[in-house]
Amino acid sequence: MAETTETTVFLGTGRRKTAVARIYLTEGKGNIAINKKSVAEYFPTERYRLAALAPLIECDLLKKIDVTAKVHGGGITGHAEAFSHGVARALCKFDPSLTKALRKAGFLMRDPRMVERKKYGRHKARRSTQFSKR
Repeated sequence: MAETTETTVFLGTGRRKTAVARIYLTEGKGNIAINKKSVAEYFPTERYRLAALAPLIECDLLKKIDVTAKVHGGGITGHAEAFSHGVARALCKFDPSLTKALRKAGFLMRDPRMVERKKYGRHKARRSTQFSKR
């Protein structure tokens, strides 16, 4: 009989604007896949890579944990921040002692800013028609 090694998967959901990231976190060697692409492929600039991996760097677990993520909605900035939020939530389930450090660093706080809806009688949410005095 072949032995099967079961690995525990920790789930986390991160959100930012309209972007949603579903995170699957397991113990491993530091492999990170976002929508079946590597981090360097998915986030071409260093800024987005650092924003996405910040919770793992903060907890010093970058080379000890494998992360698989499915991200959709929004743009690249939203994807990076949603990924970061989801990873932080999954890390809290992985090791509850990390919660205090992650909360202090601000990774567990969901950014509430959203796009304001367009109002009728206006061009955009706040942009009104041009006013003419004469």
